[in-house]
Amino acid sequence: MAGQSYRDLNVWKEAMDLVVACYRVTDVFPKKEMYGLGSQLQRAVVSVPSNIAEGQGRQYSKEFLQYIAVAYGSLAEAETHIQIARRLNYIDETTETHLLEKTGRIGRMLNGLRKSIQEKMKSG
Repeated sequence: MAGQSYRDLNVWKEAMDLVVACYRVTDVFPKKEMYGLGSQLQRAVVSVPSNIAEGQGRQYSKEFLQYIAVAYGSLAEAETHIQIARRLNYIDETTETHLLEKTGRIGRMLNGLRKSIQEKMKSG
């Protein structure tokens, strides 16, 4: 990962797209949720690309792996918030499916990045 910017990582780009999509979705949440579920979803999704970026900026691969794990946890939290929003009828089924497809893709990408780093650690 040396010499590569976090902005070059496809998983970071996908996570940034998820942030934008979730912010747009929370714009239509009831006003009573401005500091509730909407805010929690926004914080969770912002945490994903933020932790990828911070981890990539660390000096050691082991630290990067820790940040990837945190990003993955935030992704699971975001998925839960999305499902809650659907159960409360704040979003429709199509929106839920679209967002969960995005989170699934990002999760697979995070797993791939984790495996790649682990392989480099074994060989290096």
